[in-house]
Amino acid sequence: MAFTLQLGDMAPDFEVPATDGKTYNLASFAGAKVLVVFFTCNHCPYVTGSDETTRATAKRFKDRGVSFLGINSNSENTHPTDDFENMKLRMAEQKFPWVYARDKSQTVALAYGGLRTPHFFVFDKDRELVYTGRGVDNPIDTTKLTVNDLDRALEEHLAGKPVSRPKTNPIGCNVKWEGQDAHWMPPDACDLV
Repeated sequence: MAFTLQLGDMAPDFEVPATDGKTYNLASFAGAKVLVVFFTCNHCPYVTGSDETTRATAKRFKDRGVSFLGINSNSENTHPTDDFENMKLRMAEQKFPWVYARDKSQTVALAYGGLRTPHFFVFDKDRELVYTGRGVDNPIDTTKLTVNDLDRALEEHLAGKPVSRPKTNPIGCNVKWEGQDAHWMPPDACDLV
């Protein structure tokens, strides 16, 4: 079995606390036509470099029934700034247009096969995976981006078309796994394409 969810797989359920004081599961997003689950964090330069592009995408598609859930699964022992208190501070400062939740146990990252920060998973109304991978081709410096894969996937899917490039390799820092070296990846984790 592949480490990362495959196209057509159903979104695994979860229960995660968020910076807004609520706890979320898959049913919390039942009203969304499309659900974007993405693995993110507080510190990664690929995340902070592309946050404003992700914000623009989330805002652009909000009125079209797309909900965004950002999940921080990083070990706070490996990277202390990724703890829940720092997540709350970051959200208060940045006011992102998505739910920002904590996966301290890393069970959600394992269930989805989150490889990097950021790593996006786009699910249709039935919560089948229609896109997985990067948001943009240059997340560390979006002034140099040439393609926004997340925008394209959402646009195509909402237009009733198949996603033309449904898999890309996420670009970013690896998820910081508990009890492992900061650059460790699970043995069965691999590139998507």
